[in-house]
Amino acid sequence: MISRIRIDGVPMPVLQVGNDTVLRAALREGVGFPYECNSGGCGSCRFELLGGEVHSLWPEAPGLSDRDRRRKQLLGCQSRALGDIAIKVRCSPEFVSAHRPRRQRARLMSSVDLTHDIREFRFATESPAEFSPGQYASVALGESGVVRSYSMSNLPNVDGQWHFQIRRVPGGAATGWLFGQSRIGDEVEIDGPYGLASLREHVRRDIVCVAGGSGLAPMVSVARGASAAGMLETGRLHFFYGAREPRDVCGDDLLRQLPQYQKSIRYCAVVSGAQRDRSAWSGETGYVHDAVARHLGADLGHYEFYFAGPPPMTEALQEMLMLQFRVPNRQLHFDRFY
Repeated sequence: MISRIRIDGVPMPVLQVGNDTVLRAALREGVGFPYECNSGGCGSCRFELLGGEVHSLWPEAPGLSDRDRRRKQLLGCQSRALGDIAIKVRCSPEFVSAHRPRRQRARLMSSVDLTHDIREFRFATESPAEFSPGQYASVALGESGVVRSYSMSNLPNVDGQWHFQIRRVPGGAATGWLFGQSRIGDEVEIDGPYGLASLREHVRRDIVCVAGGSGLAPMVSVARGASAAGMLETGRLHFFYGAREPRDVCGDDLLRQLPQYQKSIRYCAVVSGAQRDRSAWSGETGYVHDAVARHLGADLGHYEFYFAGPPPMTEALQEMLMLQFRVPNRQLHFDRFY
C-alpha cells in the first residue's frame, strides 16, 4: 500500500510505503521531520492532521499529553496513513540525516561478552553500513516479531558490519531472543540510521563522552569516529562511564585500541553502588555527572558533550550542564529514549 503525505510547506508529497510510519516515510525522502526517540516517548514528532485518516499504533503513548490529544495532535512515529493525508509540522534541516534510513536484511556473524550482562552482537548486510558515529538503528529480531532500537558501536564501513552492544533485560522479549535463542547465521532486519546525536567533525572543541549501561555503544562509536577523523591529534577526549556495581564497568579496553589512548584520551569509571562497600571498588564513586564536574572544573562551556544511557543519568547531566554551568544547548548531543 502506498499513501501520499502532503506536508504543509514541503513542495512534493512524501510516499509512505508498506508498514512505514509517517515519520519514517518522511525521513526516507530527506524531509527534516522533527524527532528524537522514534518510539513514542519524547513527543518531538507531534503533528497536526489537516485531512485524511491515520491509524495510531500506540494511542496511549506518553509522548502525547492530555492537552495534545485535546488539540488533535498525533505522533509521527506512532501514526500510519490510511490513504492520502495532509499534515502540518514544523520541519527543519537539522533533522535531515547525512544518510537516509533504509531497511536491509542482515545476518548474525558473531557475538562477544563485554560484561556479565552486556554483549556485542555483530551483524552483516550485503550493502555498506552507512551511518554517522553516534547514530542508532531499528532492529526487527528474527521470527520473534520484536523491534528495538540499538546504537552502533563501530564505524561506518563498506563491509556492511553493524555492531550493537546490548544489555540483557531480565524477562525482556528482545534480549531473551538475542541472548537465549539467536544463532550464528540468523537473519534480522536493520532499519536505519536514525538519531541526531552524531559526531560533529567540524567542531574543534575538546570532547566529553558520558555513558551508562548499553549507552556505551554510541559513545565508543563517537570516540572511534573522533580518532579516525584526526580530531584527537590536536584535541582531547574525556570518556566517563557510570556503573551501578564494579562488575558493570566496561569500555576502557575498547578505548585502549585507539592510537591516542593516554595521549589525548582519558577514561574514568564511576561506580554508584560502591558507596555502600568501599572494599569492592577503589576507584571513583558516586554519580557520573558529579564526576564530570569534579574532573573538568567550572569551564564546562569549553567542551562538546555527547552522552547516552538511562534516562535518569542523561536528565541529571543535562540539567547540571545547562542550569548550573550554563553550557549552551547546541553543545549537548543525546537522543532521548524511554
